[in-house]
Amino acid sequence: MSKDLLVTIGIPTYNRADSYFPDALQCALRQSYSNIEIIVSDNCSMDSTAAVVKSINDTRIRYFKQKTNIPATDNFNFIIKQARGDYFSLLHDDDLIDEDFIETCMLAAAGNKDIGLIRTGLRWIDNNGKTTAQVNNMAGGLSLDEFFLAWFKGLIPMHQPSTLFNTRKLTEIGGFSSRHQLFNDVKAEVIIAASCPRIDIPDIKASFRQHPVSTTSAASIRSWCEDSLELFDAMCDLASSERDSIRKEGTRFFVRHNVRLTRQIPSPWVQLRSYWTIYRYFRQPASFLVKNVLYLLRFSITKN
Repeated sequence: MSKDLLVTIGIPTYNRADSYFPDALQCALRQSYSNIEIIVSDNCSMDSTAAVVKSINDTRIRYFKQKTNIPATDNFNFIIKQARGDYFSLLHDDDLIDEDFIETCMLAAAGNKDIGLIRTGLRWIDNNGKTTAQVNNMAGGLSLDEFFLAWFKGLIPMHQPSTLFNTRKLTEIGGFSSRHQLFNDVKAEVIIAASCPRIDIPDIKASFRQHPVSTTSAASIRSWCEDSLELFDAMCDLASSERDSIRKEGTRFFVRHNVRLTRQIPSPWVQLRSYWTIYRYFRQPASFLVKNVLYLLRFSITKN
C-alpha cells in the first residue's frame, strides 16, 4: 500500500465536548493509516472543546476556532479550504469511522490521486452507540444510473462518514452546498460521481449516528421538499439511459423520505399542512392525501 497519499479528516464541532466529540476525535487519531492530518473546526463552542483538543499532544491535529458561530455548511467548507490532503473525510462530531477506514480506502486507491469518491458500507447507531441497522455498499461496478437507483432502493448508503472525497474535485465543485443545506453531502457525491471514477468497497467501515427528531415543522418540510427536488433534478439531468426509472423510483424515494419526517411532527394540524406540501411539490395523486389523512386520523384516535 502506498503511504504517499495524505488524507485529511475534517471534524466540524459545536458544543459537544462533553458528549460525542471526544469519541469522534479519538477514532480519527486511532486510524491505522498514518499519513493523515486532522482538522478540527470549532464553531465558536461555549464548552471545553478547546481544552479537549489541547490535552492531546499530536502534531497531526490542526485546531481552528471560529470567532462567531457560522452556518454549519460554512464551517464544513472552511475545513475543505484548510485541507492539504489528496483525499478528504468529513467526520461529523457525532459520527465514527472504524480504525481501518482510511487504510481500507487507501489500499483500494493504490496510490491513485484521481479517484473521485471512495465509499464503504455503513452502520447506523443510536445515542449510545448501539447498532440499529447496517448496509454493505453494493455499488461496485454499477453505472451512474444504476448507482442512483441503488440508493433509491436502499441498497447502498449515501451518508458522509462512509465516503472519502477527492479533495481537489470537492474544491472544484465549491464544496458542500444545496438550497437549504439538507442534502449538501449527497449532492456533492452525485456531482463528483457523474464526472469522476469511484471505488466502492462492500465492507462496513463507518457509523452514522441517528438522533431523535424533535424540531421538524411545516416550514422545515417545505425546505426538505425543496432540497429533495434540487437534488432529484440534478440526478435526472446527469442520468443517461435510465431517466424514466430514476424519475419513477426517485419520486417514490423522496416522497417516502418526507412522509417519514412529517410523521415525526407532534401536531396533527402541522402534519396535515406538511402532507399538503408534499402533495404539491411532488405532484402526487389525490389518493396520496386521502391515504395520509386516514393514517393521521387513525393515529390520533389510537393515541387518545
